[in-house]
Amino acid sequence: MSDRICVGAIAGSFGVRGEVRIKSFCTEPTAVADYGPLSTEDGKTEYTLTIVRPVKGGFAARLSGVKSKEAADALKGTRLYAPRTALPSLPDDEFYHTDLMGLEVFDTGGEALGKVHAVHNHGASDLLEVRMKGKSGTVLVPFTQAVVPTVDLAAGRIIIDPPEGLFSESDEEKPPKG
Repeated sequence: MSDRICVGAIAGSFGVRGEVRIKSFCTEPTAVADYGPLSTEDGKTEYTLTIVRPVKGGFAARLSGVKSKEAADALKGTRLYAPRTALPSLPDDEFYHTDLMGLEVFDTGGEALGKVHAVHNHGASDLLEVRMKGKSGTVLVPFTQAVVPTVDLAAGRIIIDPPEGLFSESDEEKPPKG
């Protein structure tokens, strides 16, 4: 498990005074400012973040040391990380996305299906992107209690009960119809 968790990203500059637009990845979006100082992915730069106001798609915020629109523009796409120790501990049935990445995925019969490549959330609920074992494609698995009954971080694995056909052959591997 990583000692830092990605809590937000800089979506670009906001205004002309060096403010940035922050996209929060926190359950409570304004909490992104509570876990500071925040660091870049490489850990070389730290920022104190102050939320100024809500804006479309996130928050306008000030970052320590960023004084101009040009400096703010240069940070677009930068992910911001907080130390794991600054974040609240989670209940047993909740997980930080970073902790799920790379976990082995098995079905309920013990067959290895692949590894978690990414975790996505497009508004409804989380989806695990599983890179299939021995294949080049990925499969999106709903991250629900019904489909993913077991997450064992200590063992580095997830047990899933996928809907029928989810891990079947891809269309390109099926023989042509007719």
